[in-house]
Amino acid sequence: MSIDREILFRLATSNRFERIVRSVPRGQEMAWRAASRYVAGTSLGDAVRQVRDLHARGVASSIDQFGELVSRPTVAERVADDYVELAAELAHLPEDAWLALDLSHLGLDIDPARCADYLAAIAGALPEGRRIQVGAEDHARADAVLSCVLAVAGKGLADRLGATAQANLHRTPEDMRRLQDAGVHIRLVKGAYVEARDRALPYGEPTDVAFLRLAHQLVEAKAPFALATHDGVLREALLAAHGPLPVEQLLGVRPDVVTDLVARDVPVRVYVPFGGNWFRYWMRRVAESRGA
Repeated sequence: MSIDREILFRLATSNRFERIVRSVPRGQEMAWRAASRYVAGTSLGDAVRQVRDLHARGVASSIDQFGELVSRPTVAERVADDYVELAAELAHLPEDAWLALDLSHLGLDIDPARCADYLAAIAGALPEGRRIQVGAEDHARADAVLSCVLAVAGKGLADRLGATAQANLHRTPEDMRRLQDAGVHIRLVKGAYVEARDRALPYGEPTDVAFLRLAHQLVEAKAPFALATHDGVLREALLAAHGPLPVEQLLGVRPDVVTDLVARDVPVRVYVPFGGNWFRYWMRRVAESRGA
């Protein structure tokens, strides 16, 4: 990982940096102008319009209400209530619309058991055939995230869950096996967090090779999964080897690729985030645009 990329990832989680940018004259306006290509908007209505537009183009969606690292129980409870309402709202949206969230937004750091209860309530409120995709978080939370997902899957809700497997983490092959055994849909990503070398592979070829190896394993196991990467070389190699595997993309990142994939009958799902806490997400997109 290049130095500037690592610095940008650290800035993406800096409250102080966000406050500085927002306080500079026209800082918030300029930041939003840059971020808006990656964000549906600040309201659910904005996300709904984006979902309907994507569906009309043959593209599925996963809606996420921005938020992470919640440290107050009352906030976590409010977020859970919001997501239960979002789950019910899916009944009025195209059948290919799912939900997405990070478990630290549900208070994972406060009370993992209660977080699992919240996730189960959301999954249980989903219309038949929908899923809620649990996002990747840093290595320090990996055990808690996995335990939460498996606990909810064990309640008979596996068919309503998705989990994210990060190819760069040394622990991922075993985590992925447990998710497969539980019947949870897997979203395979390279992994974007800055991690210590004893926990993760270096960015670049080692991670790319791991991504390919894990994808081949998922295909051989006939597991439900999707390739969530904007790396065209990896994506096309796997599509050439295995046919039209499901692909997931981020809103605003290489929309031309989405159009091309749909034209080739490749199933595509786009992550559609909304809400007021968009700054950190935008900074991560900037960081990920930097090469190794």
